[in-house]
Amino acid sequence: MKFLIDFFPVLAFFIAYYIPDDRSQAIYIATATAIIAAILQVTVYWLIHHRFEKMHIITLVIILILGGATLLTQNKQFFMWKPTAVNWLFAAIFLGSEFIGRKPLVQRMMDHAISVPESVWLNLNRSWVIFFIIMGSANLYVAYNFAEHIWVNFKLFGILGLTLLFAIGQAIYMSRFITEIGEGKE
Repeated sequence: MKFLIDFFPVLAFFIAYYIPDDRSQAIYIATATAIIAAILQVTVYWLIHHRFEKMHIITLVIILILGGATLLTQNKQFFMWKPTAVNWLFAAIFLGSEFIGRKPLVQRMMDHAISVPESVWLNLNRSWVIFFIIMGSANLYVAYNFAEHIWVNFKLFGILGLTLLFAIGQAIYMSRFITEIGEGKE
């Protein structure tokens, strides 16, 4: 369920893009749909959990800014930058977490459930930094070198698929070092 809530704006964008017969307006209809979906996402999450998810708020702000600019100027390039902006922002946050606070962000998110050596947490965190930089760059490459519909498909299937593959790779790497919390502690 959380997965659907997290990706609701992306799915709504994708579906809305392919509904209109007029291809010239599809990106703008899909952008408006993504804005509405992001607002709904934050609202529904708040109603269910009585709190906000940071990722949803960050995404909402970026969608409002870049989506709004797209709709106001009728320039799709603004919205095409959204995945890059999100990925590069996450790269900066993950990298910054190594210098702010006592633990890298990956460790903060996961050390309540698993334990691995400090060097592994740093490797995982830095891997995410590199991954987010590459994904942001890949988005720009596809946006500027391929047809709009290919970018739309890449936005959903490419970015999501590569993220899942990367997460699986991270889990495999981590599994060599994992000890469950409480294990070996008397």
